[in-house]
Amino acid sequence: MKNNFGKILFGTSIALGLSIVTANTAQAGTITSVDIGGTAANDYFVYESDGTNTSRVLNPTSGDINQALVGDSSNPGGNIELAASSEQGGFDFTKNTTLEGEIGGKDITLSSLTLSDWTSTYKNTGLTFGEYWFNSALTANGFGILVGSGLFNTFQAQNGFQRFSDPNISYVNQDYTTGDINIGLAGHLNAAPMILGTDPDPMYGPVIQASEIVKYTYNGTTDYLFSFTGTNSDLVSDDGTHSHNANYNVTIPAKTPEPSAILGLLGVIGMFAAQRRKKVAS
Repeated sequence: MKNNFGKILFGTSIALGLSIVTANTAQAGTITSVDIGGTAANDYFVYESDGTNTSRVLNPTSGDINQALVGDSSNPGGNIELAASSEQGGFDFTKNTTLEGEIGGKDITLSSLTLSDWTSTYKNTGLTFGEYWFNSALTANGFGILVGSGLFNTFQAQNGFQRFSDPNISYVNQDYTTGDINIGLAGHLNAAPMILGTDPDPMYGPVIQASEIVKYTYNGTTDYLFSFTGTNSDLVSDDGTHSHNANYNVTIPAKTPEPSAILGLLGVIGMFAAQRRKKVAS
């Protein structure tokens, strides 16, 4: 009987564990309750897509904002550019623009970067975030030999920080199976001119893939997301910049079940054990 009860208890714990995962997954989907905020809440552009080009929406409504986020990695569609004036003269690099909402039953904030984000030491790397990201971009694209060559100083002097601080967010979805949150960043298939500071030959020049950077806060974690692997979006902006022709998918990985959920599971198991002891005693 003890052996059977152990099997029942184990089976119950597994079933309850699966129900926790199922409950969390049931809340997955697309970002909702979207709002634009931050210390520069009006500094954003909304771009719509006609399947070939993206074009800026003048005087966007909340409906335009939500429509711009409809899509996924196979069909990114329009996008919302945060800190849209970052590359213009007089830009206040101490302020940020955010896209806020809810996904997976939790609040999420996606933000443009400020100067302090770039110049602060990043985790335990011993580098500023700017140095870490720039070195990573070169290495990931096969140009690691240029790390420490002084190219970073040129990048910074030519407003490279500002150029990669205004993420264009094209979708925010949560995977029903894994719980991972996928975010699309519209950008350039070849960011070499912005990284190297020169305009390479379009036929034979170097190709460097690098997304803009988005800062996120979700489920108790704040960090940066970026990618050095872009896919063709089959779109291009109609403003002459030839942007938005790449989609960079970045991911916030799912966390293990919340401690409260685990404690709840242990509590249920304890209740079963107590009832069993009571029954045996009687």
